[in-house]
Amino acid sequence: MEAKQLIELNNQKRGELTKENEKIYSDFMVYIRLQLTLSEQQSEELLMEILDHLIEAQTEGKPANVLFGNDPKKFTDELIADIPKENRKNAVSFISGLVFQLLSYFLLANGIISLIVSFFGKKENVLYLLKSGLTFLMIALGTFFVTWLIFKIARNTLFTEEQNHRKNMIVVGTAGAAVMAIIMAAIILLPDSGPAIEFPWYMSVSAGLLAWGVSHLLKNSRFAAKATV
Repeated sequence: MEAKQLIELNNQKRGELTKENEKIYSDFMVYIRLQLTLSEQQSEELLMEILDHLIEAQTEGKPANVLFGNDPKKFTDELIADIPKENRKNAVSFISGLVFQLLSYFLLANGIISLIVSFFGKKENVLYLLKSGLTFLMIALGTFFVTWLIFKIARNTLFTEEQNHRKNMIVVGTAGAAVMAIIMAAIILLPDSGPAIEFPWYMSVSAGLLAWGVSHLLKNSRFAAKATV
């Protein structure tokens, strides 16, 4: 099966688990899927194998710790140590897709804001390349930082009895607000100087839609490449 099919089958079979085993398996699933450098195909095959064993043990009335021991995180680390790294071509497609997707949001937002501003009599059709480039770079770095923080918190709190979701949400929310404040300050404080081009709102929206299309093409090509593995 392809990774996409395994994910769909996984979603169906998880309904057979008890509430307690669902919680345990969810930790396995999130922890393994957060390992973005590992082969997605083999990660999903491993998750399906774990799910099948857990369902079998549940049917026989065995507790989950009979399969996974008292340290499921260590058990999972030992399992994923044998999974090969993601194909380099797939990894490049994945990262490129994220960059194009982020660029599409930036261009679409710029175009919509320019269109709204034009209704108030001020037509801003000039794009300052240096300022826009720095702004986009800060947005990209900020997005990757918040994403990294979410992944780090998730890895550290999985397989624990008590997970302080409120505290985690406050930490992530504070980080996101700080990143947004820095980006807004840069937009306001960076001077409109340097090279500039005519870039009306409809061109920005069109470029944004094009970037969004490229991101989805890269995503589809990544899944197609996996299907041939």
